[in-house]
Amino acid sequence: MTLYPKLIMDALATVVYAGTKKNLVESGMVADTPTVAPLHPAQEGKNWKVGVVLEFPRDTDPFLKSTVKAAEAAIKYHCGQDIEVTIVTEYKSKPRPEPDKLLPGVKNIVAVSSGKGGVGKSTVAANLAIALARLGYSVGLLDADIFGPSVPKMLHIEDARPYAVHVDGRDLIEPVEQYGVKTLSIGFFVSPDTATLWRGGMASNALKQLIADADWGELDYLILDTPPGTSDIHLTLLQTLAITGAVIVSTPQQVALADARKGIDMYRNEKVAVPILGLVENMAWFTPAELPDNRYYIFGREGCKQLAQQMQVPLLAQIPLVQSICESGDEGMPAATRTDTMTGQAFISLAQAVVTVVNRRNRELPKTKIVRTTKG
Repeated sequence: MTLYPKLIMDALATVVYAGTKKNLVESGMVADTPTVAPLHPAQEGKNWKVGVVLEFPRDTDPFLKSTVKAAEAAIKYHCGQDIEVTIVTEYKSKPRPEPDKLLPGVKNIVAVSSGKGGVGKSTVAANLAIALARLGYSVGLLDADIFGPSVPKMLHIEDARPYAVHVDGRDLIEPVEQYGVKTLSIGFFVSPDTATLWRGGMASNALKQLIADADWGELDYLILDTPPGTSDIHLTLLQTLAITGAVIVSTPQQVALADARKGIDMYRNEKVAVPILGLVENMAWFTPAELPDNRYYIFGREGCKQLAQQMQVPLLAQIPLVQSICESGDEGMPAATRTDTMTGQAFISLAQAVVTVVNRRNRELPKTKIVRTTKG
């Protein structure tokens, strides 16, 4: 039997690629005309050798191995079992860079964390990012709270749907820009009315995609809005990014301060060694709109200030509990968008403090290393 490239293409047209539900030819995955050549001399009854190049969307394609096996089997079934088949795989998108080479254009990565939920961590993270942008810095905001994403609503971009761009041979997610801040959140890709029921591995993989498969470009600061507490998500961040430093958010009350200590300890662990840039005391006091000069310490007084002294870290800011902060977040117009208000100025001052401590940290301390996992 004489073989021709068309016979090989006809055989490949019987193989369905699960990623598109179409056959390999219709899916445009046969990258070049198959090569057919006689074997000289024939080896073990094989008279022909066939070469095929299949192009997959990415090197991590879950259907890659099964598709290659099915293609080889189809060629032998339709063209003869005595054929030597070689299938080479190529990829439309370049492989994801190693962690050490991720985000080369990002100068500083700041994790905004809290020991417990409900202390206003996401509010602080979003307003810090906007305030840094108002100061003239290029800023990105990654909503790393996979199970409770709130940044899209806070920035009034719940309906945004990021699109893909082709950059340097890779298909990347284009962050959504709002208030001068490049933003990505899992909230863009899931229904806001549906609970995200994912195992830890699924959540970690989704987070890695938002980090490594996004076109963050050149940034002075990438702000990470991390989940409350300590979890797999924090470990994923530490294993994926060299975090410049962490900002810990807490309220003045003792139960929140106890959890804040745990958050500080997580970053200070010798295997992690991420510098603590400082603490932010949120809801430091309540100021009613009709009495702007009055302060009511309903959650305790200066608890974070005392903790900062004990832990020997800076107190970066004390943010008052003002009704407008909550309302502006719900309306998608964070307080930092208005620098003519008391709360807007508070977040501008926080941003200036963060710039100062980051610059000092970069002068005095070595670059943070990615946490490595070891087996054994």
